[in-house]
Amino acid sequence: MAGRRRGAELEKALLDAAWEELMAGGYAGFTMDAVVRRAGTSPPVLYRRWPDRDALVRAAMAHALERARVDVPDTGSLREDVLTLMREINTTRARLITVMNAQLSSYYQETGTSPGDVLTARHEKATDVLFDRAVSRGEITADRLSERIKSLPFDLLRHEILVTFAPVPDHVLEEIVDTIFLPLIGL
Repeated sequence: MAGRRRGAELEKALLDAAWEELMAGGYAGFTMDAVVRRAGTSPPVLYRRWPDRDALVRAAMAHALERARVDVPDTGSLREDVLTLMREINTTRARLITVMNAQLSSYYQETGTSPGDVLTARHEKATDVLFDRAVSRGEITADRLSERIKSLPFDLLRHEILVTFAPVPDHVLEEIVDTIFLPLIGL
């Protein structure tokens, strides 16, 4: 019993196993039994935490995104904050975004969700902090920042990653910010 996992350690092992299963066979081949085998546990242990495959997939995606979490920059400039955050996402999440799109396409189709739904929910808090700081500094007024406008540079980054299946060159990030986003908000 000395090697028995409990609590957070067990949950991490289960979510790691679920994510590895998703990456190995995609959503179409994903089963609770395969996760149980990969994690070296029993079905009741898994089902006590997640009642079905969908709940486990959502938890595994959230777990993977949490591991790739980025800090909200505070450079003192909206332009630099947006660019810094985009660069960090580009560096740490480009592969993750690509893999999530490819391996989970049948999940998105079955559930009516999209990679954008999953990824946007995770970065909204970060961008809210970033834009609130810019408003506090007087760089922009809040009325210029609809949710669509705040998400625009990150949506364009995600689009570039999904079209090229690679990290986006820095000059493209700067072009998104300098020629599309900043003029749109009047900067």
